Amino acid sequence: MPHLPRIAVIMDENTSVDGTRYDMTKAYFVAIQRAGGLPFGIPYVPEMIEPVIDGFDGFLSVGGRFAFPDSWFVDGQVSKAPRSERLDIEIALMRGFLERDKPVLGICNGMQVLAALHGCRLSPDLRTLGPDIMDHDRRGTVHKVAIEQGTLLSRIVGQTELTVNTFHREAVVTLSDRTVASARAEDEIIEAIEIPDRRFAIGVQWHQELFAAQDHPGNRLFEAFVHATR
Repeated sequence: MPHLPRIAVIMDENTSVDGTRYDMTKAYFVAIQRAGGLPFGIPYVPEMIEPVIDGFDGFLSVGGRFAFPDSWFVDGQVSKAPRSERLDIEIALMRGFLERDKPVLGICNGMQVLAALHGCRLSPDLRTLGPDIMDHDRRGTVHKVAIEQGTLLSRIVGQTELTVNTFHREAVVTLSDRTVASARAEDEIIEAIEIPDRRFAIGVQWHQELFAAQDHPGNRLFEAFVHATR
C-alpha cells in the first residue's frame, strides 16, 4: 500500500459555551481524506508539539473563535473573543511546520494566525472598516472572490474567481512584505493569503471544507495541499 501523507489537524473547541469540549465539523477530515491524505486530530497537549512536527507531513489550521494577542491588531484594537489554550499550541505547531518548510493550510482563523505570524495586522470587527463592507458573518451566505493572477492559489484553482461561503468577524487588513493577498472579496476584504518563501503556506478566509462533498473548484486546494507533502 502506498504511503499516504499524514496531516495534523488542530482541534477546535466550544469557546462560545465554556471551552470544555473539542468541537468541530467532520468536514475537515473528509476534505483531507478525499484529497488523498490521512487526517489526525491534534489536541492541546504541549508534550505533543515536537512529536507532531517531527512525525506529520502537513498542518491544517482550522476555523475557530478565540482571542489573539493585542499586538496582532491595528490601531490599538483588541479581540472580543474568549481566550483559549489553543492559541499557544497552534502558534508552536504552525511555526514548527513552517520552519521545516512542511505544507501549511489555514482556514478562517488559521489564515489569520498564518498572516499575523508573518507581520500582517488584523481587525477584530471588519464592520468597523467602512460603510461599504458587506456582512461577512452570515452562515449560509455566499459571495464571489477574485483570485489574484500569478499566485500559487490561482495556479491551483485555475480560475479568476470563486463563489465561497462567509462567516467571519475578523479580517486581515494590513499586509507585510512577507505575504501576498491572493484573493479579495468584492468589498476588497482580503480573502486569501500566501507566503511566497515557503513551499506551500496558504490561508483562506472562507470554509472550503464545507464544499468537500460537492464539485467545487476550490477543493483543488486540499488536493494541492496533500500533494505538496509528498
